[in-house]
Amino acid sequence: MVKLNKHIILVLIILIFSLLSCINPFAPKIDNSLGSESSLISDQKSIQGVFDNFQYAYTFKDTTIYGKLLSSDFTFVYRDYTNEIDVAWGRDEEMKVTNGLFNNSERIDLIWNNIISITNDSSNIVRSFNLTVTFNPTDIIFVDGRVNLNLKKNAENKWQIVNWIDESNF
Repeated sequence: MVKLNKHIILVLIILIFSLLSCINPFAPKIDNSLGSESSLISDQKSIQGVFDNFQYAYTFKDTTIYGKLLSSDFTFVYRDYTNEIDVAWGRDEEMKVTNGLFNNSERIDLIWNNIISITNDSSNIVRSFNLTVTFNPTDIIFVDGRVNLNLKKNAENKWQIVNWIDESNF
């Protein structure tokens, strides 16, 4: 009888160890308690959500999220200081340029600074930023400046950028 109990105890110990050995401390379970309020991506129903998604898109080089920021009638304008002219392009060209930037850089760091001015309806915002683009360890570009954005709400009540006037030092 004693041998039978020792045998059962031994089997139980082996069973317990084999079950515990299947737990991998380096592969924890997914935390399903995270709600939408802790998401890195905003629903763009607030102006801050636009800036959060902009920063996310640049940081993670995500053209899908970036494309959702731009309205179908989007226009980008920057100053060509060499030729002393303003250069403008539409949404399609902006997506090509941004995709090229994302594909050809190792790292992009965008920091949004103070809002310099904002209209009462939040449709026009001027905000300063710092941008660091690392193409490789010996080719790093630092851009400081301001974005002058004109925004509107789309049919889904989400803010999108209609016009972007670049007021940077680059």
